[in-house]
Amino acid sequence: MLRHRDTGIRGALGRLGIRNPAAVLWNLPSAALFEEAVRRGEGVTAHEGPLVVRTGEHTGRAADDKFVVRDALTEDRVAWGKSHQPLAGEAFQALHHRVLAYLQGRELFVQDAFAGAEPSCRLPIRVITEHAWHALFARNMFLLPRGEEARRPHEPQFTVLHVPGFRAAPEIDRTRAEVFIILDFTRRLVLIGGTRYAGEIKKSIFTVMNYLLPERGILPMHCSANIGPGGDTALFFGLSGTGKTTLSADPERRLIGDDEHGWSEHGVFNIEGGCYAKVIRLSPEAEPEIYATTRRFGTILENVVIDPETRHIDLDSDAVTENTRASYPLSAIDNASATGMGDTPRNLIFLACDAFGVLPPISRLTPEQAMYHFLSGYTAKVAGTEVGIKEPKATFSTCFGAPFMPLHPSVYARLLGERMKESGARAWLVNTGWSGGPYGVGERMKIVHTRAMVRAALSGALDGVASEVDPWFGLAVPAAVPGVPAQVLRPRQNWADPQAYDRQARQLAEMFHHNFVQYGDQVSPAVRAAGPRRI
Repeated sequence: MLRHRDTGIRGALGRLGIRNPAAVLWNLPSAALFEEAVRRGEGVTAHEGPLVVRTGEHTGRAADDKFVVRDALTEDRVAWGKSHQPLAGEAFQALHHRVLAYLQGRELFVQDAFAGAEPSCRLPIRVITEHAWHALFARNMFLLPRGEEARRPHEPQFTVLHVPGFRAAPEIDRTRAEVFIILDFTRRLVLIGGTRYAGEIKKSIFTVMNYLLPERGILPMHCSANIGPGGDTALFFGLSGTGKTTLSADPERRLIGDDEHGWSEHGVFNIEGGCYAKVIRLSPEAEPEIYATTRRFGTILENVVIDPETRHIDLDSDAVTENTRASYPLSAIDNASATGMGDTPRNLIFLACDAFGVLPPISRLTPEQAMYHFLSGYTAKVAGTEVGIKEPKATFSTCFGAPFMPLHPSVYARLLGERMKESGARAWLVNTGWSGGPYGVGERMKIVHTRAMVRAALSGALDGVASEVDPWFGLAVPAAVPGVPAQVLRPRQNWADPQAYDRQARQLAEMFHHNFVQYGDQVSPAVRAAGPRRI
């Protein structure tokens, strides 16, 4: 047992109210955390080295159980609603005291790290958890102190207190359920309990950055980013399942990061130090960089099926969940950026997985259309494993990340508009969903075609190409893209019944209009008019 590692940290924990822990295992390296996780039965070692863990009944984020403490600091700043529900300060304090009582006599793992690769934007954080594998997750996902930073005392400006074994009592704690994710910006503390899903740790700190950075004129973004051979930076915005991790992990471009970034006057910087990729049905041919991480020591595989005898993993199985995940440090990607920073972006890619099968596979956006689609944040979800359910469900998530954006959407939209105007960056809408029919009838866009379209857009190969305006969505669709069959670019022509396409396109267009009503008085007439046409 590495109990000697607690020297020097107990006083800091005492100031947080944490008393009498059995042991504090402070800043253990990845190998030691891996050993502790296996020794404690928190996970098992798979063939070739990754750690396979189970998160129990919660295999995804508990979006309905997220709260922000409502007080003088947050009252007029937070956009209160379903994604950021208010919780009274006294309720938070009472729950916090119950959590502190729960932690007495328990062994704790502590990891000190940073969020924000740009030195002027770094947020020192501390993650305290009761599980070794969650500490390893924090070590994978956040930026670790290096050089002079490692020699200075770490003074966290935000702390995550992660207690998956503690369950709230809603009738006492004023939570919705036993699970809770609560952010207190006055105390600079995050409480997470009742769930072992590790994504709550990283997304809580992302929410913190989305609250803090705009005050400094910095745009926080739910996007991936990479750098081309000529030094050009590209951003990939998209909700889960749209392909931002896959498309940004391009062997021809250096990866800055796969999920969370900031855009300052100096350029783009990664907020994280690792990747948290979906790995269900991952292909070694289509996604070789990410696939390779599932075969290495240090990677955490969440809810991936494993053969108990051979210890071989099965990435194709959804027996536990569709949301299987891999957590690994950026250093696991051979062509990742060493600094986590890039120049001002030249291209913005908005990704939509359109399960209705009507959006063009690629189109160039005007600045007004870029603002419209950024605020809309469209993708579509499918029924998953329910037999016979084929109707897709449109999902609109403001700024492609509403659950993590605690301020009013206009704050982020204004910053995006300013940054795009200053930089002259181009914006593209890419459909990674279905073509030739909706989900259940058509076919998913081939990744080889999507990659060819994205590469053509980023390289400038589409700059002189004529375009055709889509009659339903008003988007400029390139007439030709190198390496992509012409018919792929025209979704209506891929449907066996063009009238059925029109009905589906009209339905989706009306969904866009209905959703955008909430922003009508916050944007210019030009932006309001930049949406789908009403025919």
